Amino acid sequence: MRPDLSRVPGVLGEIARQRALEVAPYPLSEPEPVPSFREALLRPGLSVIAEVKKSSPSEGAIRALDTVAAARAYQRGGARAISVLTEPHYFGGSLEDLLRVRQAVDLPLLRKDFVVDPFMLKEARAYGASAVLLIVALLGELTGVYLEEARRLGLDALVEVHTERELELALEAGAEMVGINNRNLSTLQIDLTTAPRLGRLAREAGFGGVLVAESGYSHREELKPLEGLFDAVLIGTSLMKSPDLEEALRALVG
Repeated sequence: MRPDLSRVPGVLGEIARQRALEVAPYPLSEPEPVPSFREALLRPGLSVIAEVKKSSPSEGAIRALDTVAAARAYQRGGARAISVLTEPHYFGGSLEDLLRVRQAVDLPLLRKDFVVDPFMLKEARAYGASAVLLIVALLGELTGVYLEEARRLGLDALVEVHTERELELALEAGAEMVGINNRNLSTLQIDLTTAPRLGRLAREAGFGGVLVAESGYSHREELKPLEGLFDAVLIGTSLMKSPDLEEALRALVG
């Protein structure tokens, strides 16, 4: 069951519609055990999900990258989990990147992509992901269906929102992990007040699960509004721009 992507505006819609054209089910190998993404983020303090990506729609090409070397640097630097982009056209990622990182580190991995078909969940599990990203702006009322399928496959799901209505849909769907994106995926604009504002609304609504703040963080002081409210933060571009990934991460989490 696929969402209606014709309604999705801007860059987000362009990427999602392209991904939908590329989904073609094929035989997958039997998945192996993977560490728990959710449990890793629930450890004391603000957990960092460090992201591996080579480019993005907002930045263009970021850097030439050895994904395995980057993942190992993140593990040494104190990341609790690693996000691996598998979208090829705008982010320069691949499922092969995910598999190579899985073979190189023992941290839980998030498959970061624009999931628009249930087969992409099966792919994520087969290639070594512990979790998948489910974007409410894409899936809408189908969020709960995809969430249940992810659970059936043994995947954790980070359910991403950017607006109050999307947050309501995520909570109604039974999300146990909610990612609040400071970036508007249609316009690519960032507002760092978005995550704290929606995070407080989620807690006030009784959400007791994992909260993850996403996008726009580059300095340690920017993380202070998240303390005591969020369990984790996902950081990508600012780390990717750093010449020393391990030290850049240590500066954020130390």
